[in-house]
Amino acid sequence: MSETATRDVAAFVGATGGAGTTRTAVEVAAALAADGREVTVIDAAFATQGLGSYVSGRIEPDLTALLTDAADAPLSRGSYALDLGEAVPGRISICPANAPFERLARAKTPEAAQRLESRIETAAAQSETVLVDVPPIAANQAVAAVNGADRHAVVTPASERGRDAVGRCHDRLADLGVEASLVVSTRGELETADVAIPETDAGDERDAPACLGDGGEFAAAIERVAAAVTGQEITMDVDSDGGLLGAVGEYVGR
Repeated sequence: MSETATRDVAAFVGATGGAGTTRTAVEVAAALAADGREVTVIDAAFATQGLGSYVSGRIEPDLTALLTDAADAPLSRGSYALDLGEAVPGRISICPANAPFERLARAKTPEAAQRLESRIETAAAQSETVLVDVPPIAANQAVAAVNGADRHAVVTPASERGRDAVGRCHDRLADLGVEASLVVSTRGELETADVAIPETDAGDERDAPACLGDGGEFAAAIERVAAAVTGQEITMDVDSDGGLLGAVGEYVGR
């Protein structure tokens, strides 16, 4: 782990549905774990519940239970480790949403949103870095996730739809008194993006995180995002079979 590591909370905010926000958060978490960090990824995208796809086995309780029926349970009860292999010195804990519609509805109330902010604070006290998977800002839990973060990355697809969505997302963030730290385009280049993440052959959750086995442009882009959202240089330390060797400081201090 870098000597300058601090406890940070970064929100990955989807500018539109299908932007690849969840996958981006998981890949960035893996890059930070390769730097030796303890990372927690929290799921505020209750509608899609995509983070649950990266968890093996039964998810019980999930994050929505910790915001409603099990509000007094410790965060660790709803945290699940992502297996990265022995070559990765850090660790990722995922707090996924995986609930029936009735509990999802209760997890979207203003009271539950306040509990989500508290859960994010708890995660920040227990991990060096917290990443929050945030859907397009249109519900209480998305607002709570944005409010609970120190840095904000807008994630959008490299398309005309994605370009238009970025402006709307900036407006929503401004309504909350927040300015995005950077814009990330997925699946290609977008002229308004600070970092462009190219397509990867590993498109399935079962192949993620792909950056750990990729020494090319995909891993380099993920590293740049990781440096930007933490404001620190990312030093990878994975063996030759694991990829992610090197250091990234280009976007530090943005």
